[in-house]
Formats: sequence, structure tokens, C-alpha cells
Amino acid sequence: MTQDAKNRNLPSRVRVAWSGVRLAWRRERSVRTQVWIALALGATLAALRPAPEWWAISGLAVALVLSAELMNSSLEALIDHLHPQTHPGIRRAKDIAAGSVLVAGVAALGVGGLLLLSHL
Repeated sequence: MTQDAKNRNLPSRVRVAWSGVRLAWRRERSVRTQVWIALALGATLAALRPAPEWWAISGLAVALVLSAELMNSSLEALIDHLHPQTHPGIRRAKDIAAGSVLVAGVAALGVGGLLLLSHL
């Protein structure tokens, strides 16, 4: 008998969530791209050695972008499964979800720009 996911213990829920992250890594090029960008940011932070506040702000920006990307990927997978045919309403839902990733990415670029300006 399988337990409902929301009634599992914490380690089990973490394993399920981590499995989702790994699946997104394998299936979604955009997730891999965002992770590589995050690693480049980490290298930049290590080289610049900014104040701890910049590490925190940058980490939050990365988490925002990756969270938006994971939500977008999950929504697209669900939509494609439930409605594989092209439909204007489906296209709008997917475009709006992609827009959330764009907004998060622009905000992260703003953080990166401010970080670089603070070191000039």
C-alpha cells in the first residue's frame, strides 16, 4: 500500500522532491542552462568575495529563477499530457508560465548588475 505523498514523513517527501529536480535536470534543457548560470554566478561571487548580503541576495535570485523554471516545466508537462493538441488557450497558459521565468530571470540579472556595480 502506497502512502499519499502529503502524508509521508519528511525524509520521504524530500526524496520525492529531489527526484523531481533530477527529472527536470534530465528532461529540460532550460533547467540545465539555469543551473549552469547559477554555478557561474557562484564562481563570480567566489572571485569577487562580496559582502555576505550579496551572497544571500544572489542565492535568493537563483532560487527564484530555478523555482519559476521548475514550476514552468511541471505545468508544461501537465498541459502536454492532458491536452497534447495545439490550442490557443493552452498556448496562452504555456506562454504565461514562460513569462514568469522571464520576469524572474530579469530580476536576477538586475541583482547581478547591481553586484557588479557595487564592485566598481
